[in-house]
Amino acid sequence: MKFLNPEVALRANKPHYAVLDALRGVAAILVVIFHIFEPHSSGHQDQIINHGYLAVDFFFLLSGFVISYAYDDRWGTMNVMQFLKRRVLRLQPLVVLGMLIGAMLFYFQTCPWMPAVADTPVWKVIIAFLLGCFLIPLAPGTEIRGWGEMHPLNGPGWSLFYEYVANILCALVGRRLSVKWLAFFVVIFGAALVYLAVFGKAGDVVGGWELSLSGIHIGLTRVLFPFFAGVLLHRVAGLRQFSNAFWYSALLLILVLCMPRLGGTSHLWINGLYESFCIIVLFPLIVMLGAGGAVNGTGLKICKFLGDISYPLYITHYPFIYTYTAYVSNNKKPAFSEAWPYMLLTFVVSIVVALLSLYFYDVPVRKWLNKRF
Repeated sequence: MKFLNPEVALRANKPHYAVLDALRGVAAILVVIFHIFEPHSSGHQDQIINHGYLAVDFFFLLSGFVISYAYDDRWGTMNVMQFLKRRVLRLQPLVVLGMLIGAMLFYFQTCPWMPAVADTPVWKVIIAFLLGCFLIPLAPGTEIRGWGEMHPLNGPGWSLFYEYVANILCALVGRRLSVKWLAFFVVIFGAALVYLAVFGKAGDVVGGWELSLSGIHIGLTRVLFPFFAGVLLHRVAGLRQFSNAFWYSALLLILVLCMPRLGGTSHLWINGLYESFCIIVLFPLIVMLGAGGAVNGTGLKICKFLGDISYPLYITHYPFIYTYTAYVSNNKKPAFSEAWPYMLLTFVVSIVVALLSLYFYDVPVRKWLNKRF
């Protein structure tokens, strides 16, 4: 059911769930496709891979499950700082690389949709890079792209910021909670999530990347339920073996993320209900299926590849999306027949850079850091 992935685990003393690793890779690939199509839409109503942004909420739930699996039986021999050091060594090297790629490509992204790029002096880009390397957020009005992002060189940094928030809360409080108290808080967080999705202005959970009261509210709401629901799921779920679990769980995840927008502009709450159902019911079900899946042979190789590439792809692809978005903006939203070679190029470059980042940067850097620290 599990396999040891030394290139990703780096001396971890527990094996990884093969199918869960693969599902993370499937979600990361869908995120890239979602972002490639995004500049061609006029909003979330007509977006292809419409619910691709829910992959982030799936990542949070999966992270809570895996953190609980990896550390629940080790807290007696590990303090909070040791845990956080492990998380920093795991996550931060690629955060730095993603920010570096974003800084290198920044001035290639000048276009009407990113009005601040052309007028941004180099020293501001350098400051944004240095702050981004430590995931220190920039407030709206001080960032350098004009989109209000807390990490304007590499937008997905916002989700890593909240991943760290959840990790810190888990280390300080969550690990000490009994199952009953943890379930109580998960219910509260779930109610807050439903309120945001169903009764919010947009009828969805989109947001979290802006350092404002609204952005912080969305970011915390998006991370608290799925992360701690993942922790709870691992603690209470009795895993059962499922045959063909990867294919069923991957197909279900793809269907969830590709579902068209529901309810239109007049019944936004319908879409909010759908997203709530996905995060609260379907995502835990997918994780349960994946955790009970057994793979071998070709299936194991596929899972290993998808697991290897998942985090590098997610955290390094977005600077190329900025650049592709600039192409779309400068060419006034070209038709698919004209744009598809550039779309394909963006996708392929994202995959190749992710693989190169993994094998020639992330793995050796983390090996060195683990030996050093």
